[in-house]
Amino acid sequence: MKYHIWTEGCQMNVADSQRVGASLEHLGYTLTETIEEADVIVLNTCVVRQSAEDKAIGRVSSLAPLKKKNPNLVINLMGCMVGVRGAEKLRAKMPYVDVFSPPSDPGPLIAHLTQGEIQSLEDAETTRRFLMMDEELKLPVAEQGKTVSVHVPIVYGCSHACTFCIIPYKRGVERSRPVGDIVGEVRSLAKQGVKEITLLGQIVDRYGKDIPDGPKLADLLRILHEVEGIERIRFLTSHPNYFDDDLIHAIAELPRVMPHIELPIQAGDDTVLENMKRGYTQQQFRDLVAKIRQHIPNCSIATDIIVGFPGETEEQFMETHRVLSDLKLDVAHLARYSIREGTVATRRMVDDVPEEEKMRRLHMLDDLQEQIVGEINKKYLGETVEVLFENQVKGRWRGRTPTNKLVFVESTEDLRGKVLPVTVTWTGPWSMQANLVRQPAELISL
Repeated sequence: MKYHIWTEGCQMNVADSQRVGASLEHLGYTLTETIEEADVIVLNTCVVRQSAEDKAIGRVSSLAPLKKKNPNLVINLMGCMVGVRGAEKLRAKMPYVDVFSPPSDPGPLIAHLTQGEIQSLEDAETTRRFLMMDEELKLPVAEQGKTVSVHVPIVYGCSHACTFCIIPYKRGVERSRPVGDIVGEVRSLAKQGVKEITLLGQIVDRYGKDIPDGPKLADLLRILHEVEGIERIRFLTSHPNYFDDDLIHAIAELPRVMPHIELPIQAGDDTVLENMKRGYTQQQFRDLVAKIRQHIPNCSIATDIIVGFPGETEEQFMETHRVLSDLKLDVAHLARYSIREGTVATRRMVDDVPEEEKMRRLHMLDDLQEQIVGEINKKYLGETVEVLFENQVKGRWRGRTPTNKLVFVESTEDLRGKVLPVTVTWTGPWSMQANLVRQPAELISL
């Protein structure tokens, strides 16, 4: 029996698909990259933007002929397209889909495949029973011994409810995973050769806030820092309102926690931020960036920005442009605002910024950010930095610095999973090239 998984969207979906694969392999299925060979097809969907939803609808619709040809084929639609509020409308539109699974929950698929052996399982029990074998999370066979970096969800859902965001509607309220479950998973990943973990949450620095007297993200970082075998720890995505001093100090004090911070501002104008229900001002964001840089001098900071939010004037957009120009952040993930059914913005605001204007503003910020990052990266030229190598791309080894800069190195040796010093020989806005400082003794051919 074979399975095939198609994944679209964020890192949380990538992590969810990895766990679904592990569940299916626990039942005896093997992975196939050829969709026509599969006995089970899982489509893990994203609907954050209309383009992602359209892509998912097209992909699932293309499976109808396969189902007609092979009635025993099991098709599982999963993720944010299904959401947590039921799938009655989808069932009516897609009668050829056998199973509809909420985000992060392989339970419905497993129950279907086991023909009623399992009647009902809560999320936590699903995770324990089908992803944890002998209290260890086993990576899918195709990833064992090859995967250097793994995403580890620590908070599911979101309770913040920004007016533009569909995630709370689709993924439900936030639920923090128990510390013991997370630590056990990370230990098992380390035993399988994983060197880097990235802790995931829609708002990751709200970890533990749904638990009375629960642990904070800083507490979890300190615990995971002691797990043997894990070289690097990252986390995303943070929210400025919850990025407290304790978290800043934890990053500064813990060598294995990488000095790279994802901190979305979304807009630079206070009125737009208020309409987005972000809960901070431009100045408060500037102050937080200054504090982070004071305590973690060599850190890199990434942000998210939406252009063309309802009512955004040219003057308000230029405030965003000015903030980005002043702060000189390492990464800016840029997006145009799009209507998403179910959000407050769609219900109460008019999408009044023309698409061509949204595109113009996007290009302005993109050009600015390319210049900023080019200047930042130039400072690495001739410097020696440590790189964790992940895989080979077109004959070159690909890895990342502690500040999450992408580096390529030419080498005939196997560098996968190794943290090695390199000297940067070329820099561009999106990547760097480097040479190994030295060949470690264990890599030198005798």
